[in-house]
Amino acid sequence: MTIISLPAHYYQQFDADPAREVPGEGYGGWGRAEVPLSLEHTALVVMHAWDTGTPERYPGWHRAVEYHQRADRIGREVFPPLLAAVRRSPVRLFHVVGGGNYYQQLPGYRRAVALAGPELEPLPQVEVDAGLAQLREFRRQNVFVGPHNEADVKAGFERVDFMDSARPQGDEGVAENGRQLFALCREAGVNHLIYTGFAINWCLLLSPGGMWEMQKYGVLCSTIGEATTAVENKETARQELCKQIALWRVALAFGFVFDLADVLRALEG
Repeated sequence: MTIISLPAHYYQQFDADPAREVPGEGYGGWGRAEVPLSLEHTALVVMHAWDTGTPERYPGWHRAVEYHQRADRIGREVFPPLLAAVRRSPVRLFHVVGGGNYYQQLPGYRRAVALAGPELEPLPQVEVDAGLAQLREFRRQNVFVGPHNEADVKAGFERVDFMDSARPQGDEGVAENGRQLFALCREAGVNHLIYTGFAINWCLLLSPGGMWEMQKYGVLCSTIGEATTAVENKETARQELCKQIALWRVALAFGFVFDLADVLRALEG
């Protein structure tokens, strides 16, 4: 077993100081320390690294999802060296997918399905009355993605594919939910997942195969700050404040935040 020492960001959420005007300002806050990483028991996850086309092809999708340009840059600049380094190392590489018909033929996905076994029954659903239907329709009209963008979003997902830089190679594991990802982890002896992909405060946390689901299996879940971006809003987009909050949440609730340069240096070494 190969154990390396890797610098990591963690967050110290203690001690609040009741004597301060704002007690939370007494917290230790962000810290950085060397932590042990067992390479054979670690996997890098690339989640929802989609080729979403261009603003010219799917203008409505890009109007609704403002982070596509940042994701495309990460796909061009970050994924090629990172995934190449992982593939040369003992660290496993898993892919978490969904939202289209672009992965079902892959051997790594078929293996995950076989390892996970039969799918569970879908959850029962509440009865939809007129009031609930009206609330949902209000949200459809006014929240996301906007009725005038729906056709482009639907067309984009019908043709969605992997980013070229994030396309699985060989029999790399491919999972579309937590049961399948856990089956891949158990087969490989993996107990620590380092997430990359899109988006850190949305899919990587809450979608099937995301951190919240994997934590229930006892898996430690971390991320690499430069290898992801966040869903931002009008008030946060300029400074990417939602990403900063999401990295804090990962460090507090799930695992660690690593720097890309440190990961590359450690894997190459």
